[in-house]
Amino acid sequence: MKKIILSTLVITALYSCKKDGQKTEGTATADSLSAAQNSNTGSRPNIPVEVSPEDLSKYLAKNNDTLYVTNFFATWCGPCMREIPSFKDKMEQLKNKPVKFTFVNLDERTEWNTSVKDFATENNLGGNIILLDGQKLNQDFFTNNFKQWDGGSIPFTLMRKGNKADEYLGMMTEDVLDSKINSFLK
Repeated sequence: MKKIILSTLVITALYSCKKDGQKTEGTATADSLSAAQNSNTGSRPNIPVEVSPEDLSKYLAKNNDTLYVTNFFATWCGPCMREIPSFKDKMEQLKNKPVKFTFVNLDERTEWNTSVKDFATENNLGGNIILLDGQKLNQDFFTNNFKQWDGGSIPFTLMRKGNKADEYLGMMTEDVLDSKINSFLK
């Protein structure tokens, strides 16, 4: 019963974001969690793949010299879509640095082959997007992986490098994103 209530709360909270997203274009670098690497040598775009909460937890716990920027978003979330261009610009600026950008999509499964796939293709982010089924999440996922985020709203960004981590809830401006990333790369 707790799982049903928790899942319902997570989905309800995620739907609190309005469906007023905008589409953008650009390029991206590959991410180590993604199944398909973003090395478009042909005309075949990378398509996001599903990961389990357990696999995502392992990824979030990585502790090395790479800066991992993990953004939780949905295509129907206006603030999520408005911050994506800043992330894409930063990805381009840091493409030769030890920084990995991952976008964890929280759309419903029914949107994965339509809205999410279209968004990934239009933004050339398929190699950086992973799909996470919100129905498989429970409160332990949040308490085990985050200090502040309880899954109640998005966008949410976790940055981690070594033992240092930073959590940011809400839409991140370009200045805030630059400042936070620069604090890790000093």
